[in-house]
Amino acid sequence: MSLDLTPVHRNLHTKVTFLGLEFEDLILVLALAALMNLLAHFASGNAHVLGMPLNIFMEFVVPALAVPFLILFKYGRPRGYLTDLVRSYFAPKAWCALERDSELTHAYVVDEEE
Repeated sequence: MSLDLTPVHRNLHTKVTFLGLEFEDLILVLALAALMNLLAHFASGNAHVLGMPLNIFMEFVVPALAVPFLILFKYGRPRGYLTDLVRSYFAPKAWCALERDSELTHAYVVDEEE
């Protein structure tokens, strides 16, 4: 009786990217598109940019221009850089090595007296 073999994927740690951006970056681009659409609706109602209505320009062109900017901004940086950057702005002292530890009340290293 022969054994049925299942293929094993060897590249489980491979980065999943689309257009050179991670999943979190693409969520940022989609959120930027939604925000730009909302802002364009509250701006002047009959405005045109480069011959197209302002809401279409803001919804599609601005996020399309944000993709190359993010690619250039993240060039040479580690995975998850953008999420770490946003977290450092929301809780700056949590990521600072100079900040005193609130849970550590006694000295970690004690000098021995002879």
